[in-house]
Amino acid sequence: MTLSQQDFLAHADHTLLAPGTTRDELEAFVRRAREIGVARVCVSPSQLPVDADALGDLKVVTVVGFPSGEHTAAVKAAEAAEAVANGAHEIDMVLRRGPVRDAALTGDWSAVEAEIRAVREASAGRPLKVIIESAVLNDAEIVGASRAAEAAGADFVKTSTGFDAAGGASAHAVRLMADAVGGRLGVKASGGIRTASAVRELHAAGATRFGVSGTAAIVDGWDGEAAVDGSAGSAY
Repeated sequence: MTLSQQDFLAHADHTLLAPGTTRDELEAFVRRAREIGVARVCVSPSQLPVDADALGDLKVVTVVGFPSGEHTAAVKAAEAAEAVANGAHEIDMVLRRGPVRDAALTGDWSAVEAEIRAVREASAGRPLKVIIESAVLNDAEIVGASRAAEAAGADFVKTSTGFDAAGGASAHAVRLMADAVGGRLGVKASGGIRTASAVRELHAAGATRFGVSGTAAIVDGWDGEAAVDGSAGSAY
C-alpha cells in the first residue's frame, strides 16, 4: 500500500525530546507542528501540560523511563499516571533491556510483561507504546519483547528512543516486530528517520507510526525522492 504525504502526517509523532528545552522553544515547536499538519507532538513529561489553546487539535505523546529504561516499574507507572493527569494522550515507555535478554535465554517473559503491565494499568486507557531499543537486541530478543508487549496489553511496539549510540530504526527490526505482532499492535519506527524514502521503506517493512523530529524536511522532500532507496536503517 502506497503511503501518501497526508497518510504520513496522520501517523507522524513530531518529536522534541532534547534536554534543556525552554518554554519559548516548546511554543515555537508546537506552532510549527500545526503549520506542518501533523496529528501529534511528542514531548518530555517535564514539558506537560502543554497549553491547550496552543495545541489546538494536536494530541500529546510523552515518554516514561526515558531514555535508558533503567527505572523500576513502579517509577515508570508513577510517571505515566502523572503524565496522564497532565494531559498526555499517549504514553511511550522505555523497556529495560536486561530482563529482555534474560527472558530470551530462559523463556520466562513474566518479569518483562509485569513491567509493561504496570505502566499499562497506570495509563488510564491511553495508547501505550513499548520502546525496545531494537538496535541493541538480537532477533530473538526483538521478537520476544514484541510478543511480551502484546501479552501485557500494549498498543504499539516501538523501535528506538533515538538516544542510543547503537542506532535507531531499521527496516529489518520493523519487519521482525510487525511479523511478531501480526497486525494486532501497531509498530512505531523511531530514531534516525530523516528522509521520505526512509519513511517509505519503513512503512513497507510494517511501520504504522513514525517518531520524527525533522518532519518538515521529510515533507519538503516527499515528492522528489524515490519510493525506496535503501537509506532507512543507516541514518541515525
